[in-house]
Amino acid sequence: MRLGILLRNMGPQSLPATLRACAMEAEAAGLDDLWVVDHLAIAPDEAEGSGGRYLEALATLAYLAGITTRIGLGVSVLIAPYRPPLVTAKWVASVQELAHGRLQLGVGVGWMAAEFRALGVDRRRRGALTDELLALLHECFAQDVVVQHGQPFVFAPRPARPPLLLGGTAEHAFARIVRYGDGWMPMTGDPAALREPVQHLTQLMLAAGRPAPVVIPLTTLPLDDPPRARDLLAELTALGATGVMHTGRYADADEFAAMSGQLQALR
Repeated sequence: MRLGILLRNMGPQSLPATLRACAMEAEAAGLDDLWVVDHLAIAPDEAEGSGGRYLEALATLAYLAGITTRIGLGVSVLIAPYRPPLVTAKWVASVQELAHGRLQLGVGVGWMAAEFRALGVDRRRRGALTDELLALLHECFAQDVVVQHGQPFVFAPRPARPPLLLGGTAEHAFARIVRYGDGWMPMTGDPAALREPVQHLTQLMLAAGRPAPVVIPLTTLPLDDPPRARDLLAELTALGATGVMHTGRYADADEFAAMSGQLQALR
């Protein structure tokens, strides 16, 4: 079971000094993964808790790649329809190269209508746009020369493709995972809610000749009750989860360090 933690790339916790201190604390504690989230254009009525301040997810991961050496780096989840596919593929490859292969790429279709409007993206096409990006990622990481709009180009650097972990719960989301993804990032850590979907997704993957999925739920573990937290992790492991992303909030680097230590102590 990989233990990961949310690094707040939003709000006052996203100041460079705090980000650096928190990343170093998580790595020193021995945690497996640091995760950031993705928003580009927060409407004022959606800005509670962040003030609308968000560092761009892939830029943040590039920064983290330069100040850490071991810990995994991921985004949960990058909203695919917000971004042009080729530019995004270049960003992803660059971060993976700079991180020496430590990247995990969560990908989602998005939901916030105001953000789609601000970006000038047709929200009704979010599924198709997500598929377009995922297909191009597979193509770019599979061959040195790729063709877009009739023009061949060299895709380099071309490190190993990062694992693609998709969000969503509907049947079409699972079909997308089977076609393009390596795993699933559900928005709950409730074992009762996850047991049946994980079994179903595993069956779909195996029937398609794919490996069993990586499953990394997003949840706030009860760190103040270690026996209960360990029991929860054991239940998640038993149902097929391969990791967890702890999403607890913190005010500053000291609180983050304490939380990282509590999380690592659950092993």
